[in-house]
Amino acid sequence: MKAKNLYCLAAVCAGSFAMASTASAQEAFVDEAVTVTEFNCDNTNHHYSNWRDNWFIQIGAGINQPFVERGDGTKAPGHAVNRSNMTAVYNFGFGRWFSPYLGLRFNALGGSLHWNNPVKGNHYNGWTKANHAQLNLELMWDMCNSIAGVNPNRAVSVIPFIGLGGDYLWNVRDGQGRPAEGTNIYRENGEKKTNNWTLPVTAGIQLRFRLCKYVDFFAEMRASFYGDNWNLCSFGKPVEANVAAVGGFNFNIGGRGWDTFNQCDYMTKIASLNGQVNDLRSQLLACGQEVAALESQLPCPEPKVQKDCVNAPLMTTVRFLIDSDVIMETEEVNIFNMAEWMKANPKENVVIVGYADKDTGTSEYNMELSKKRADAVANALVEKYGIDKSRLTVKYDGSDSQPYSTNDWNRIVIFTQK
Repeated sequence: MKAKNLYCLAAVCAGSFAMASTASAQEAFVDEAVTVTEFNCDNTNHHYSNWRDNWFIQIGAGINQPFVERGDGTKAPGHAVNRSNMTAVYNFGFGRWFSPYLGLRFNALGGSLHWNNPVKGNHYNGWTKANHAQLNLELMWDMCNSIAGVNPNRAVSVIPFIGLGGDYLWNVRDGQGRPAEGTNIYRENGEKKTNNWTLPVTAGIQLRFRLCKYVDFFAEMRASFYGDNWNLCSFGKPVEANVAAVGGFNFNIGGRGWDTFNQCDYMTKIASLNGQVNDLRSQLLACGQEVAALESQLPCPEPKVQKDCVNAPLMTTVRFLIDSDVIMETEEVNIFNMAEWMKANPKENVVIVGYADKDTGTSEYNMELSKKRADAVANALVEKYGIDKSRLTVKYDGSDSQPYSTNDWNRIVIFTQK
């Protein structure tokens, strides 16, 4: 089919109307300005770890000394005096550091105890011994990490701790293996008790020496405080104690370490994203202004055709950006339509004429630019859509000839029939 008197592409006009119709919506979107939010943060590194990390097992041994009712040092018949009250104690613990500053452990201690009980009714020394086992839940505080900053490789750490637990004392006997004379706690049947449950409060301090990532040596002093009847003797001072010095090894399961994050890093990223949003909104505003400029040119200007022009333009044209000979994706449909028309009309030949607008570039430069535009369209028809090259005639007028009265419409390639 031949379209002798069409001067403006329907596709170009439709595209312009569509762009114009969205301009107001784009401008409304741009009006919602986004500003970069100012964030206040303390630039502190926060530490965290997986629940499987920072567990430890503690094994140790040492000595303990009970502080309970005592005789006056004189010798009672059948009893020895001035024996050592220090005995061995054995330790096993299991726990986890929940943060670089705080940890919890279950700590078990046990061994034998020796003390000089006063014999009931006088102040003679009564040699007494017993066995005991103690289990505590203890809260540990890494003082060095809290004061000097987190350092998992610190050579020496100071760790105070406090705890609550249970203590079982049994087999309380005198030096000859009989129920101790110094006890004054009895069962309901009148027999002297030889065992006892108590709830001690524990406090102490541990020095931890790092040997490697997985092993530490520790030394700690600890004291447990009991009610007056801990050793089955309930006169004298109302509070009794057991003091222990323990040393041993911590085995760190999987090592000890912490991952870190800084909230300021995330705030900086958020601020950067806000800045990118603002940049995109500025670009959208520029696009909206360009759409408004195109809208002001509607209805489409008509090309000025020479009266002696034999060839009439076809309905399809290809527009280009300023100073460009690259075919835009939005214009590919026009080349496709022309190729389909030529396939449907195999006897028709086409003249491809390239133009440039006179407001940009010199005449010589525009002539070369219009040639590149016309060649680009011809090559697309041949290489992409299989149109015979012999059916195409390529011409270029640069900016010497302006088909449209609005100059920026002259960045174009126009098809005419040969």
